[in-house]
Amino acid sequence: MASRTSQQNSRQQRIAEMRRAEQSRERRNKFLAIGISTAIVAGLVGFGAWVLIDQKQKEKDEAAARKAPVSGEQTWDAKKLGRNHVETPVKYEMNPPVGGDHHPRWMNCNGDVYKNAIPEVNAVHSLEHGAVWVTYNEKADKAEVDKLAAKVGKTPYTLLSPVKEQAGAIMLSAWGKQLTVDKADDPRVAQFFTKYVQGPQTPEPGAACTNGLGEK
Repeated sequence: MASRTSQQNSRQQRIAEMRRAEQSRERRNKFLAIGISTAIVAGLVGFGAWVLIDQKQKEKDEAAARKAPVSGEQTWDAKKLGRNHVETPVKYEMNPPVGGDHHPRWMNCNGDVYKNAIPEVNAVHSLEHGAVWVTYNEKADKAEVDKLAAKVGKTPYTLLSPVKEQAGAIMLSAWGKQLTVDKADDPRVAQFFTKYVQGPQTPEPGAACTNGLGEK
């Protein structure tokens, strides 16, 4: 009888020990889960804060780029550039033109890349809408033109076309602004885009760059 009681007591002790061990594992797992969750939350918060800081820095950099003058750019008095809609030929004082009277219909400038020369009077209308017009002549290296075409292709309110008679190999024009460069990776190209694509020089901000004249 005593032996049976001893066995029962021993069995109960083992069961109690197993329960304590199980409870201990549950507590450890709980603490571990809390720790992992806390680490994940902290990581997400930290990542979110980093993204926010990075975004703020980009905004500051872009704001600074918009304010800083673009080295080597030419500027014309926007108030002296005509803005009449005409359907007769217009003689511009600069090539490519950066403003002046122009055709009522604009060139499509939603990242449009034109293989052939386009009418100046239509391109000037695109500049009035806030577009940057990238042009090149035969002096420009094909690889550089391809890089510019890729940049234009992913940038709304831009267009690219050849202009055989222009003085510089590569030229960027906005309303009243113009820059000449030799290479597509010249840092002034990105600065010109940042500053003048729908920039403060735009006579008609927000006007369309689609549903205009396209390449035939």
